[in-house]
Amino acid sequence: MTHPYGHLFEPITIGPKEAKNRIWMTAHSTQLVKDHNFTDRHVAYYAERAKGGVGVITMEAMATHPTTQPYEGKIFAFDRAVVPNYQKLSAAVHEHGALLLAQPWHRGRETNGVVNRLPVWAPSSIPCTVYREMPHVMDESNIAEIVEGYTLAARYAAEGGLDGVEVHGLAHGYLLGQFLSPATNHRTDQYGGSDENRLRLVLEIIERTRYEVGSDLIVGVRINGDDGEVESGLRTEHWAQIARSIADTGLIDYVSVSQGTYQNRMLIYPTTPREQGYQVDATRQIKQMVPELPVVVAGRMTSPEKAEHAIASGAADMVGMARTLIADPEWPRKAQEQRERDIRPCVGANHCMASIVSAPLACIHNPAVGREAEMGTGTLEQVVTPRSVAVVGGGPGGMRAALTLAQRGHEVTLFERGTELGGQVNWIARSESYSEWGSIAGWLITQLQDTSVKIELGVEATVESLAAGGYDSVVVATGSSPLRHGWSMNHPARWGSGDQLPGVDQFNVVTMQEALQDHTQLGPQVMVFDDLGTRHAVVVAEHLQKNRHQVELVTSLSSVAPELAGTRDVGWVHKRLRTAGVVFTPNREVAGVDEDVVTLRDVHTDETEQREPVDSLVLVTGSKAEDALLHGLLQAGVEVRAIGDCVSPRRVFNAIWEAELAAREI
Repeated sequence: MTHPYGHLFEPITIGPKEAKNRIWMTAHSTQLVKDHNFTDRHVAYYAERAKGGVGVITMEAMATHPTTQPYEGKIFAFDRAVVPNYQKLSAAVHEHGALLLAQPWHRGRETNGVVNRLPVWAPSSIPCTVYREMPHVMDESNIAEIVEGYTLAARYAAEGGLDGVEVHGLAHGYLLGQFLSPATNHRTDQYGGSDENRLRLVLEIIERTRYEVGSDLIVGVRINGDDGEVESGLRTEHWAQIARSIADTGLIDYVSVSQGTYQNRMLIYPTTPREQGYQVDATRQIKQMVPELPVVVAGRMTSPEKAEHAIASGAADMVGMARTLIADPEWPRKAQEQRERDIRPCVGANHCMASIVSAPLACIHNPAVGREAEMGTGTLEQVVTPRSVAVVGGGPGGMRAALTLAQRGHEVTLFERGTELGGQVNWIARSESYSEWGSIAGWLITQLQDTSVKIELGVEATVESLAAGGYDSVVVATGSSPLRHGWSMNHPARWGSGDQLPGVDQFNVVTMQEALQDHTQLGPQVMVFDDLGTRHAVVVAEHLQKNRHQVELVTSLSSVAPELAGTRDVGWVHKRLRTAGVVFTPNREVAGVDEDVVTLRDVHTDETEQREPVDSLVLVTGSKAEDALLHGLLQAGVEVRAIGDCVSPRRVFNAIWEAELAAREI
């Protein structure tokens, strides 16, 4: 029988090397760095993906000069100290038959000097829309330093036993892309003013890179397929010609294609609801321009079907994945074995992006990310003496605990008082734009079907029933429920008074959960009041607006959903909501409700204003831990572990993380 993904698992020649299949793990930050170098956690991280069956791995972008340090956790590719760790990494990855490449790069204007206390370098003094720091205009001596940095990076990659070098900085609006684009290169010297001059630095770096690694190693480039809607930016036809000009040198072995700049970062790493494979058409045009070279396509390539089609249709020769392989490092093996239902899906939540702001890389529902040596594939220990364990709560945390407990050999019963599994993830998934989030619960449900876990739906576990069941241990994952008192965080004393904000007990005041469960009970004019700044309020606002309610999103904060800056989609979400007609009102809190009149208070001036008619008011003001069962079990002396929101209402990630830890301890 012909394999459904036959093209995906064909070997392919890339210059002097052969990849065992067409799956390429593209570069992404891990924040596992220490002292600007790789660590043993890196070794375990990359080895885990190689063991999972990927054909090629490009490691995270590595600095070619001290001026490109957006944060401490950046590898210095220009420092010979990387060589011994390259050797460790290449040995670990090669053991599983994958190729391993370095990715030297420079951010140019898309950074600041906060960490390194150095000026930002760029071809012209135009600040980045994200960092907004005025750059130093590079002179020819600065340019020579950058070329030398790329040269050293290539030399050390070869000395470290890697399989090649991917020259980065062209894509995503980084330094070389800034030189290439007339939007950001206003120079009149030999590095600006014409297409030939703007390409000069790129060709100099590629020539030096090839010289350093010789003919036995791979040299490739990462380019854009489209800069996006940037005035005078480079579009697909421009990038296709750039690819052709670089290919004409005869110095490169492949082209990897991405999209976007920091002016439109949702082309680089988009969240849901961006469709899978959105970069395929642009990549196809690049491939047509350089038919003799392998071309890599990326952009939410999450399903084996989409990956196979991209290659079979001739759009590309290989499929690049980053977040897909963060979510499930065994994606290639599972696809090859046609175990599609077992693939843990990337749901486009971008928790991975948010995590690296202040901590190492993490995935919203793969707790092993960054801790592969302790929690990765093959680390789960079987119990010698199975125990009878009750898990109370069928949200993501409870299901994760039940799954891991069962996989270790325990006898597990999962209690859920509702009629379905999924918990609060199901609320979010009711919104069309966030329907993919439902796969967090969906994957766990699928995996539980292959275990011996006994699932009791519509059953509320109590201290008495659990005691009568004779369980050896209990995991409490009872979650949280929305607060209804209406007070913002600006009034902490009110939270303990027992009083409610005047009018919030009216029938037309509801919680986010109630609004998402049945929007038809709400009137045409809806106000959503947000005191959190997280994704919750924008989810419900977008859902209601799409279902023909007119929504005003009021927040006590200075902007709507500022925490989405971490997931990088705050601008994209604002655009979607405002285009749909949602009205934003920041710096206000609800002061009272009287039938269909809502009084708002300015959080800075204390001035008030009224809105009418407000047919329905949706409160997004936090949650309270549902911990009564936990305390009851503790008082009864039962062996119990609490996870997730019943400890403290937080994120899906925290519930799954704590579930995995608890299940490994029992």
